[in-house]
Amino acid sequence: MCAAGKYSSRGPALIPRMKTKHRIYYITLFTVVLLGLIATGMFQFWPHSIESTAEWTLEKGSVHDAPLIRLPVSSPIPERGDLSCRMHTCFDVYRCGYNPKNRIKVYIYPLQRFVDELGVPISSTGLSREYNELLSSISDSDFYTDDVTRACLFIPSIDVLNQNSLRIRETAQALAVLPRWDKGMNHLLFNMLPGGPPDYNTALDVPRDRALLAGGGFSTWTYRQGYDVSIPVYSPLSADVVLSERQPGPRHYFILSSQTAIHREYRAELERLKEENGEALLLLDKCSNLSQGAAIARKRCYKGQVYEYPEVLQESSFCVVLRGARLGQAALSDVLQAGCVPVILADSYILPFSEVLDWKRASVVIPEEKLSEMYTILKSIPHRQVEEMQRQARWFWEAYFSSMKAIGLTTLQIINDRIYPYAARTYEQWNNPPVVKWSSVNSPLFLPLIPPRAPGFTAVVLTYDRVESLFRVITEISKVPSLAKLLVVWNNQNKSPPEGEKKFKCPECTAIDGLSLDQTHMVERSECINKFATVFGTMPLKVVEHRADPVLYKDDFPEKLKSFPNIGSL
Repeated sequence: MCAAGKYSSRGPALIPRMKTKHRIYYITLFTVVLLGLIATGMFQFWPHSIESTAEWTLEKGSVHDAPLIRLPVSSPIPERGDLSCRMHTCFDVYRCGYNPKNRIKVYIYPLQRFVDELGVPISSTGLSREYNELLSSISDSDFYTDDVTRACLFIPSIDVLNQNSLRIRETAQALAVLPRWDKGMNHLLFNMLPGGPPDYNTALDVPRDRALLAGGGFSTWTYRQGYDVSIPVYSPLSADVVLSERQPGPRHYFILSSQTAIHREYRAELERLKEENGEALLLLDKCSNLSQGAAIARKRCYKGQVYEYPEVLQESSFCVVLRGARLGQAALSDVLQAGCVPVILADSYILPFSEVLDWKRASVVIPEEKLSEMYTILKSIPHRQVEEMQRQARWFWEAYFSSMKAIGLTTLQIINDRIYPYAARTYEQWNNPPVVKWSSVNSPLFLPLIPPRAPGFTAVVLTYDRVESLFRVITEISKVPSLAKLLVVWNNQNKSPPEGEKKFKCPECTAIDGLSLDQTHMVERSECINKFATVFGTMPLKVVEHRADPVLYKDDFPEKLKSFPNIGSL
């Protein structure tokens, strides 16, 4: 009975009870530790893709929250775009380096708001919906990196898609103050509406140093081939209107013109064609009898009859795309979406993505001066070929025109193929739909306009009679991973070349019958070169002091200079 008195309903009396304040403290500490462990586990297993979109998804932060950058009047201004720029002169390919995936890394600058000394923004529109979509899609792609030190290509968050909304000088100053600008080296700008009244330049007027330009209105005068990228002018209707794919074949109209702001001389010529060919040609214009508003942009009229645009484009086999004040027209995208074959009349226009796309498979390009012959030219195209072009036009839109994402990623892929040519997409990959629904074989009606790219390079070795030297060169070149083919040009017409990729000694080869040992050889060679220059009209050869020799076996160089393990990476 005495022992029983030492216990109570709350536990043994020998164990002291914790004071209330200490108990609350330990309970609180335990709760904090538990929550910390839970949070750690969540971040450990949470998808890491959130990292790439944090800066560019507007839901995660308003544009107005971006830091404000004030530009002094004395801020530096970049030089105008250098027309001589090419990938080997204005782009640092070594920054891209080698990586197993053969993919460039792209860094997007953090969003900032640039204003002048008086606080006036450099752009009247700020960040457009289209540019935000472009940046967001890049940040979600495999090209993106948030590590600036790993980046091969830099994209400013400054929206220059529409030059009409920009203050030219202040926009250039904003570019110049970017921390990695370095005269625009390895920077990429996207612009779809270049120039302005009255001349409407075909390239962005903002001074941009050496930056690459993805432009939507290039002409042959402003396009830097192999450096810039010609992109389409995005059509807002791509996101607002869904046109179901129609089967190829004859349509209600043969030719349709739907543009509203074309030159009066072109309009007069189209009306003459309409008179000659009657119902085969539908000539639409803006609707003057309808009230102004957003809906009128999707209306076209002919003699009081109203048509829905762009749906009406599906009713024609061919659709005219004429140049306007700018060479690039959003109508091209609308026409492709409708599966209508575009008839492009815009002299000197660089077609979108023409570096990789074979446009003769999806369009007809006619000189502006031959507009009067358009009907005859189109009638000469076989029906089967027209059907193939209708399919190809629709597929071009789906793959490369349908969204800002498609345009942005196609641009980056083209640049990627330049930097890693041995891993570049082939002609077929760019131009053939991945699944051919209408045929089990490729159409024989088209031959490639763009030469197909091999997965590697072809080495050409010229030799006369130096067999030992030849095999040493072949041995070294064959070690290069990107070698696809080796071609040996044997210049000795009096002796047969070796019979076997197998090394042998040549006892009859002596140093007394070499071509270069003949004292008259240099004189004859000079006379031959001078004759060639006379026929050619100029001397095309340039004096250079560069040598790329994988052997250097006869020169007195240190041993470390006789080996080039990275020759294939160039």
